[in-house]
Amino acid sequence: MAFRDGPFETLKVPLVWTAAVVVVVALVASILLIVSDRKDVRGEDSYSPVRAGFDATVGPVSGVLAAPVRWTGSLTDGVRGYFFAVSENRRLKRRVAELEPWRDQAIALKNVNARYEAMLGLRTEPPVAMVTARSVSDARGPFANARLIDAGSSKGVRIGNPVINEQGLVGRISGTTGGISRVLLLTDVASRTPVLIDRTDARAILTGDGSGNPRLEYIKGVGALQAGDRVLSSGDGGGLPRGVPVGVAARGIDGTWRVKLFSDRGAIDYVRVMLFQDFGQLVDPETLNAPPLAGLATAPAPDAGQAAAIGDSAARRATAAPAPPAGAPR
Repeated sequence: MAFRDGPFETLKVPLVWTAAVVVVVALVASILLIVSDRKDVRGEDSYSPVRAGFDATVGPVSGVLAAPVRWTGSLTDGVRGYFFAVSENRRLKRRVAELEPWRDQAIALKNVNARYEAMLGLRTEPPVAMVTARSVSDARGPFANARLIDAGSSKGVRIGNPVINEQGLVGRISGTTGGISRVLLLTDVASRTPVLIDRTDARAILTGDGSGNPRLEYIKGVGALQAGDRVLSSGDGGGLPRGVPVGVAARGIDGTWRVKLFSDRGAIDYVRVMLFQDFGQLVDPETLNAPPLAGLATAPAPDAGQAAAIGDSAARRATAAPAPPAGAPR
């Protein structure tokens, strides 16, 4: 046996000696294993010195030899976890793509429900019956600003009814059919709305001119209006309830007073129609005939006997009265 291609290429070892060394090493290892596994007959709890020495020597060697096995297991677990993460990531991406349309629908429904809740939360004082509607069309032009809503005469809507959203006054009903109504916005040139200034109670007329901010005209009182004053419906003329929010007063670039409408703070998608005609519908007729007026209005008429007695009494008083002297004026 010769070592070639190395520094020991000239060294020659007999094959017989090599085999003998291998056999001797195997025998020694076998003997050590047998000795280490032999039980001491002196007692079950005894621990032989040979076995103890063998265990002390083999323990660290076994730990060193087991390290590659542990490393291989960790590497296998890492590779397996990586491929599992890749497949899980792909599955989650598909799941997210499937859920995105549902998420968009949920957001849209949440916004609609929030608008409905805001609209249904509107209250007026005194209470006025209202109908909720949705804007189905928008007609805009240089002079006309109007909308169509999906509520008509079948729900009690009439021409002249005020229309509001969750922010404030939007306009009035200018035409209606069985299921559709036309809303004349406050910005339309045909719109005229009596309003008041909340701070001074001064009256004015809100006039639409096709722009986004209608004008304030016929303001009564010197110093009755300042920038930032709240503008409310006055209720003059009986066409609108008093106190419906309209907007905030501001000075225009042309020097005129204008109103920043509250209704423009959000989209006019959902509105409520106030089924209001005049102030007479807000009063209970029975309360107008309350006592003592009720007794006067419902007093029974005198019968025939009472009427005859009243006539005889009047005739006797006339007969008993003395005649006026001659020449006295009559």
